[in-house]
Amino acid sequence: MKIQILGTGCPRCKQTEANAREAVKNLGINAVIEKVTDINKIIDFGVTATPALTVNGEVKFSGKIPSVEEIENVLK
Repeated sequence: MKIQILGTGCPRCKQTEANAREAVKNLGINAVIEKVTDINKIIDFGVTATPALTVNGEVKFSGKIPSVEEIENVLK
């Protein structure tokens, strides 16, 4: 499973990454978490508001910090 955090590295993006890491740990799943900071790559996903989170290339959250529980629900 590949999880990408889309954002420029702001505190909201860092919190999204931390929540994603915690969700992966809580579920005990094997996932690669990657940060995408290149604005052109972010735009390629069709994202207009960051932070955003993708799972296997599909945008699951955009423009908000998803909670650990919200991320867990998407990963299950």
